[in-house]
Amino acid sequence: MRKRIAVIGGGIAGLAAAVRLRDVHAGAEVVVFEQAGTLGGKLRTGELGGRVVERGAESFLNGGPDGGESAAVALARRVGLGDALAHPAARPAALAFGGRLAPIPGGTLVGVPGDLSTLDGVARPTSDADRDTGRPLLAPGEDVAVGALVRQRYGDEVVDRLVDPMLGGVYAGRADELSLRVTMPQLARTAETEHTLRAAVRAAQAGGRRVPGRPVFATVEGGMSRLVEAAAVASGARISAGAPVRELTRTGNGSWLLVSGPVPAPRTEEFDAVILAVPAKPAARLLSEVAPEPAAAIAALEYASVALAAMALPAGTALPDLSGFLVPPGEGTMVKAATFFTTKWPHLAREGGPVIVRVSLGRSGEQERLQQDDASLLEVAHRELSGLLDVELPAPDGAWVQRWGGGLPQYAPGHTDRVGAARAGLPEGLALAGAAFDGVGIPVCVASGERAADDVSTFLKEIS
Repeated sequence: MRKRIAVIGGGIAGLAAAVRLRDVHAGAEVVVFEQAGTLGGKLRTGELGGRVVERGAESFLNGGPDGGESAAVALARRVGLGDALAHPAARPAALAFGGRLAPIPGGTLVGVPGDLSTLDGVARPTSDADRDTGRPLLAPGEDVAVGALVRQRYGDEVVDRLVDPMLGGVYAGRADELSLRVTMPQLARTAETEHTLRAAVRAAQAGGRRVPGRPVFATVEGGMSRLVEAAAVASGARISAGAPVRELTRTGNGSWLLVSGPVPAPRTEEFDAVILAVPAKPAARLLSEVAPEPAAAIAALEYASVALAAMALPAGTALPDLSGFLVPPGEGTMVKAATFFTTKWPHLAREGGPVIVRVSLGRSGEQERLQQDDASLLEVAHRELSGLLDVELPAPDGAWVQRWGGGLPQYAPGHTDRVGAARAGLPEGLALAGAAFDGVGIPVCVASGERAADDVSTFLKEIS
């Protein structure tokens, strides 16, 4: 009998799972349920000033941890977009603090330096704190907050001025609250054998297997929504958009019943396996009856809210020759990062066209600062951007605000163990995928979805 698999969540993790199921379990019927009316989750392409400007993630890592292509690049090739991959210009990024822009020091690992001599003018490390004590920095499997380790070894300024803005740009979180093992897994591994942080960073960098000449990042010409649409088509799945899944129960024969759609007109369907590729809270809610202990562990994950403000400045507006900049939390601004879109992405450049800048606002714990209308947020973004650049920027010719309320998971130390225990406690035929469980970044989410697909495919083959 033909197997039926439900994928709950139509973000990139869920779509990657659906594509993988098509490849490894070709005879199965796959249905993707998405609560929103459109697919893609936080991959959403917008337009401003006649140009493509992402309303969510703008790029993904080009290389994978094994030295090959990242999972996102492999997916793009799998769905026919290999020729549409584009790369950023070779422009540096900066840190904005103390009324100036300082180049981000080279050779750091998410802001953690392996050579303290590169920090002149940016941060003063604590003298001789990174001593060899005769034992590794971490015990096997141990997890700590990034800030705790780096403060102990390098001092406060390195965390506050360099590591915090780097992590904040990706996670909107604080180094003192984020798990080392989730945010910097390669450093966590080398810290289990190295006796100093400098040695651990250098070992992690040496093991990164970066291919010379390969750009660090890539995007899709025409926008990330092209990747979403192509993956949906390549999966061959039935797409049920605008239909939230409200209940998940198990039948007496071991299959799964899903109730979806509006309360007045529910739809019940039976499936042999289910992949949950949704944020932590809805995943926990659906698991509350069938796996209460994993549900409780998953529900504890916190999220940060952010907003993106994009502005089309008049043609010829002068900006620094940078891809953008990051802002340490100590500066007190709502703006935590800015991307000079039309400088960073050459394929978007057009002579005589507007200058596009995208600003990210909000950090973990600052949700109340985002509780303003769009016009007020745009005014804050424009004013603070002018102040950080020390210029009076002209008024934009067009602008928009994209809010991602509760959009970015905050991984406390021990997250990997908690998720591992939750997965181990799931009934057979259920799998978890996505940023809530395995980390942010498109390649991580793609790989997470593919692993979940492999797990349920193996289960289905065993019971056939």
